[in-house]
Amino acid sequence: MNAQSGRSGARKPETILDKLRAQLSQPLSWVVAVACLAPLAVLIYQTLSDNATANPIQYLTIQTGKIALILLVLSLACTPVVTLTNWRTATKLKRPLGLYGFLYVCAHLGVFTFDNGLLDGAIDVGAVFGAIVEKRFAIAGFLAFCLLVPLAITSTKGWQKRLGKRWKTLHKLVYVIVPVAVLHFAWLVKSIIVRPEPIAWGVVVALLLIARIPRVRKAVVDFRTRYVKFGSAPRAAR
Repeated sequence: MNAQSGRSGARKPETILDKLRAQLSQPLSWVVAVACLAPLAVLIYQTLSDNATANPIQYLTIQTGKIALILLVLSLACTPVVTLTNWRTATKLKRPLGLYGFLYVCAHLGVFTFDNGLLDGAIDVGAVFGAIVEKRFAIAGFLAFCLLVPLAITSTKGWQKRLGKRWKTLHKLVYVIVPVAVLHFAWLVKSIIVRPEPIAWGVVVALLLIARIPRVRKAVVDFRTRYVKFGSAPRAAR
């Protein structure tokens, strides 16, 4: 009987399909997926229907990069949102936003590779790296991509368990990646036309990083608890 109960109580190892089913069973996952993938569908439609402006490659390069930056900044904003509002559901958005951001980074790099490395129907890797090293915005973008790769690979719970405390240390790279991505965007658009938009992104990212400083976070939480009290139960009267 003990053996039988032991067999029935044993858990089967979780497969990728099991994880996918569990993820898709959550309504929030569907909302995030649709919101993040809809712009990609629009870009593909515009490209196939020749509606992506007179220079579709430049348009796709800028748009995929901009969407990637938006998603990475939103991922970075999740913890400050919890600090400010105590809306803890925001922590569940951090990982998917980061992964969808990485997807757009890959698309961004793919368009750049196609534009700079396609020769005689094949990709010339040497030409791609040559295009990267000769432009400062490309160097910054490629650096951000290289730093993002280990974060995307180790984003699963399995890797989190394997790495232990080192996992948090590794994923603090995002504090470097997002500012580098903003710098990449600033240099990219400056090479096309001078715009105030990169400055706005820089200010937003700076504020999000400042909000993570322990003293600042504690001050915000104390203020919220004492004066605002939204998203949390009221304190019991003493």
